[in-house]
Amino acid sequence: MSSFHTSSRPDSQVDSHGMALNTPSQDHPFLEPPRASYLEQTSEFASDSSRGSSAFHFAGNSSPLLSQHEKQLIEASRGPDYPNARWSTSAQKRPIVTRRIFWVIAFVVLLLVAAAIVIPVYFLVIKPHSNLSTSGTGTGTGGSGSGSGGSGNPTTGGNGSVVTTSDGTTFTYINNFGGFWVYNPEDPFNNDAQPNSWTPPLNTSWNWGQDKIYGVNLGGLFVLEPFISPALFQKYPAAVDEWTLSTLMAADTGSGGLNQIEDHYNTFITEQDIAEMAGAGLNWIRLPIPFWAIEKWSFEPFLDKVCWPYILRVLQWARKYGLRVNLDLHTIPGSQNGYNHSGKLGSINFLNGVMGLANAERALNYIRVIVEFVSQPEWQPVVPVFSIINEPLVSAIGKDQMTTFYLSAYDMIRSITGIGEGHGPYIVIHDGFLGVGSWAGFLQGSDRIILDTHPYFAFDGNSNTEPIATGTGLQAGGIWPQTACNSWADSMNASQTAFGITVAGEFSNGYNACGLFLLGTTVTSSSGPSCSLFLDSSQWNQTMKDGLMEFTLASMDALQNWFYWTWKIGNSSTTNSVESPLWSYQLGLQNGWIPADPRTAVGTCEALGVSQQPFDGQYASWQTGGAGAGAIPASSIATYGQYPPATISGLPPSAIQALLPTYTSTSAIPTLPPPTFTPSPTVTVGGGWYDSADTGLAPTEVQGCSYPSAWDAVSSLMPTALCPPGTVPVGVSTVPIPTTSVGVSTAQITTTPVTVPTARRAR
Repeated sequence: MSSFHTSSRPDSQVDSHGMALNTPSQDHPFLEPPRASYLEQTSEFASDSSRGSSAFHFAGNSSPLLSQHEKQLIEASRGPDYPNARWSTSAQKRPIVTRRIFWVIAFVVLLLVAAAIVIPVYFLVIKPHSNLSTSGTGTGTGGSGSGSGGSGNPTTGGNGSVVTTSDGTTFTYINNFGGFWVYNPEDPFNNDAQPNSWTPPLNTSWNWGQDKIYGVNLGGLFVLEPFISPALFQKYPAAVDEWTLSTLMAADTGSGGLNQIEDHYNTFITEQDIAEMAGAGLNWIRLPIPFWAIEKWSFEPFLDKVCWPYILRVLQWARKYGLRVNLDLHTIPGSQNGYNHSGKLGSINFLNGVMGLANAERALNYIRVIVEFVSQPEWQPVVPVFSIINEPLVSAIGKDQMTTFYLSAYDMIRSITGIGEGHGPYIVIHDGFLGVGSWAGFLQGSDRIILDTHPYFAFDGNSNTEPIATGTGLQAGGIWPQTACNSWADSMNASQTAFGITVAGEFSNGYNACGLFLLGTTVTSSSGPSCSLFLDSSQWNQTMKDGLMEFTLASMDALQNWFYWTWKIGNSSTTNSVESPLWSYQLGLQNGWIPADPRTAVGTCEALGVSQQPFDGQYASWQTGGAGAGAIPASSIATYGQYPPATISGLPPSAIQALLPTYTSTSAIPTLPPPTFTPSPTVTVGGGWYDSADTGLAPTEVQGCSYPSAWDAVSSLMPTALCPPGTVPVGVSTVPIPTTSVGVSTAQITTTPVTVPTARRAR
């Protein structure tokens, strides 16, 4: 029997972003250092938090862009001096022969005319282009030069250039692929940067089907996971997810309370990490974020809003180095899969159970808030893709329920952005672990939808003990390279024809389930004796590394467009080393089992003798926002049902669905603020909200009504009457989205609660 609480408006419904300062005031010329201190100046209704009243100040990359008060970048060596004086001296030393004075004078005049033309052209055209070209080709020897594009005078640098971070530390930018970074203090939204020669800069369109996504996830940065940040969980052994970790941290005021999480935001990923990604031949980042970047409700323990300035910092770093971002909403109220990375380990309460519909209302609203922000012209080039819900467990939720939600979210998003390329982000939906083939033909004619799949061998339920250290070259990797090609290549090729753009939003070279806390903090098998070799990469010989390399190359080739999970794994506090090394792209890059150039993966499956029918690289026009986009046949929509879904899984026996708890849309909308720049740039920074016509309010609890626990309501008692009396029954959505309301069946529904696997990912 679940706990109930009497409704009062959740704290964060009143204390929204729009009512709080964005970042603390500080004399900083660009994006101010993200800190939580802006949350101190909130209304009396502000959410309870054990964080102290004074903000912490952390060293190291606390601000994304360079300060005028900090040392300037080393100047790139300039071209030759102004040449006119040299030519003038030369002319004066010429012997004068009076009988040829006419020709001498004519020649001098000609030189002066030529100088008048050549010198301005050199300094205004050739030299700036030369500096930028040097940065882009990777032949520069350090320093910075002048960039082009945008207002003001941008700073730029290529291979060998020295980057100074906000705390005054420096690093050398290594990029052997022609990439260059750009930053313009007068125009912090400059999009001229390019990560490498084969990737279009941010100010140029991405060519879907021709350009390839070589990406990494920033897993564990804003959504904490035990195996990615083990030290945080080792300090609090009872913690199993971010919910319990936050609760335990909040009680530990002597260690800083929840400010420990902000310290993690500030230090786990730095600007140098982003620069290294570009230097490694990568061109995309998948950035998982939690819904509590927007707000939390009073019964949730998360550190709300604090990560948002740090998210903006990452987006600005990505812009600086020319990397595109797939922004991924990784957590959903109530949990969409019951995994620890959804916020709370346990039951699924999104479109499942007594609070399933109410939690879906909140989820739609958070999707709406993020879309409004990233659709602004300042952010659209750097965030052209938005993954609206990570890994919903469709086997528990139901495919019809999930498709109606996807359709409702699609309608809402495109009502905000408009239709066609350049109007808001591409929308990513996850396959729900059904496989990409299950989504063939979904929403034909829709505008820019991408299908995401997360193929892992580690969570397939098999022991996967076959050796990987077996040889070199094509003999390396044992069965695993061919297994990757055979398992994934055909389905990825077929899906790009049958569905459209299809990507692997996650994969890794973890072919087994070995790694500290990989299956959760309470599962010891992943770090037991049989896994000891896979916990310590210092034990790996060259044959082991060659096997992992061949497996990685085969996986990349089979998946074609991919995001590796994940860029970085933090050290264990007991060994001060990475104990899930199979999952760290950075560690593999440094030690030789991840390719220095991801393009070398192309052709691996063919070389291994795996036959396939490759996708021809041509998508239908409507799939990429061209002709026909948004013209979904009515017959197609009719096959998916309408939202809210006619049935909800996970309800107790004899439940009457018309009595399901819902929220009311009467609360102020919690908008996401833009960054604060000091001094103000010469360009607009946006207001955080793209569509001024979108004025609907946000969902909140109905005053005077009692609700089951929103995160643990699968086995809760159903209400026996509507609250308050006379309320419109469920089936009429209170979320401001453009869907047609339909009656919902009141038939009694009997279901069995779903048992959620303990693995991080389920297949």
